[in-house]
Amino acid sequence: MSLPLSKLDEPASAFPRMTILIADDHWVVRESLRQVARSLGADDDIEEASSFDEALSALERNPTISLVIIDLVMPGFRDFEGLQVLRSRFPAVPVVVISVHEDPEHVLEAIRHGVVGYIPKSYGPSEIRLALSRVMAGEVAFPRDILTRALGTAPGGERRPAARDVAPAPRDERGDIQSALAHLTRRETEVLAALGQGVSLQAISAELDISRQTVRVHLGNAMKKLNIATREAAIRFAVENTAPLRRALEIDKTSGGD
Repeated sequence: MSLPLSKLDEPASAFPRMTILIADDHWVVRESLRQVARSLGADDDIEEASSFDEALSALERNPTISLVIIDLVMPGFRDFEGLQVLRSRFPAVPVVVISVHEDPEHVLEAIRHGVVGYIPKSYGPSEIRLALSRVMAGEVAFPRDILTRALGTAPGGERRPAARDVAPAPRDERGDIQSALAHLTRRETEVLAALGQGVSLQAISAELDISRQTVRVHLGNAMKKLNIATREAAIRFAVENTAPLRRALEIDKTSGGD
């Protein structure tokens, strides 16, 4: 399956009520993110922090915070060490990174630390709104163009030489992964493969001509079969195993699977 990487997803129309923490040391960035969040229906339920210590204090003080948007570069926050602290102390709170870094290394490392979104600061308001709408709807949001470079996939689905950003698994581990993927249905594999490209559930549902709820069911079934507990772990698995997933689809197609 090859999804068009240029395709824009429509933001979801309704979101559950949530309290958002915006952590960035520049007030202009915080205000811009606040405006975007307000446009999506969040208004009074927004907290701000200008340092990592303030962000931790807010999370400890307010247990209703259900989404953190944080810059990788701010006082007290040392890139991925800060993410590790956030994920270990507040594992139930989804984290979205907003950053000036637009290289595959930073995006992939953030995914490995369990974030549900990565927003480059070069994004315009409409792109930030789209990314936040996906996260607020319970999905993940990663820059597809950067993932494409990282995973060695050309626009249109053509395979490029493997990028150095994703190290190949050891031979025995690759065998274990391929064996595990053999238990998935083609639809389950297609959904995981698309997630690894940063494609939203809405875009996947449109491409496969099934409902978003059906996409969620396929994803949930795949997670159970692979013993994956969280959506953060699922997106990490999909990104890090994009080659085995493609191989599984090719094998299924060759064998005449549906």
